[in-house]
Amino acid sequence: MQVLVIYGSSREEGNTELLTEKVLEGVDATRVYLRQKEIRPIIDQRHAPEGFDPVDDDHDAIIAQMLSADLVIFATPLYWYGMSGPMKDFVDRWSQSSRDSRFDFKGGVKGKPAWVIITGGKDAWLKGLPLIQQFAYIFSFVGMEFAGYLIGTGGQPGKILEDERALLEAGWLNRQLRQKAESFTS
Repeated sequence: MQVLVIYGSSREEGNTELLTEKVLEGVDATRVYLRQKEIRPIIDQRHAPEGFDPVDDDHDAIIAQMLSADLVIFATPLYWYGMSGPMKDFVDRWSQSSRDSRFDFKGGVKGKPAWVIITGGKDAWLKGLPLIQQFAYIFSFVGMEFAGYLIGTGGQPGKILEDERALLEAGWLNRQLRQKAESFTS
């Protein structure tokens, strides 16, 4: 099973990565760190007769990885009650991917399971719910399967490791992913 993790955090080894790595223990996964990639903001040309102009950045390569994955995890900190800027730029460009004749974007992601992992400060499990809803709408629009989500609380670096509930849920998701991976190989 090919698992792709798209990290939206701007902080290396921050709480989002720490929690996601708990989920990934013993799971073979490809990791994409958007902070290390160049993803230009979208120039909206959805209604232009000629469509979108090509953009020379890393977006297309990540889309290709996404299309070949069996499951995608979107991991982002909760920034101002939404996804991080790098994650937002990445998702906004899906409008371009949807009209790009080199990809069958919607066909390629249709039915593909997607998980969302969020970490934030105080009451993140509640304040992150609108972002979960946003991802649910995004996945529905492109036809992805919204497989589930995990929200953890940890404002200061490393504090996520004190969120017993999030760690318990991460352990459960880890077991689910390892079972799916085993079923792919048998």
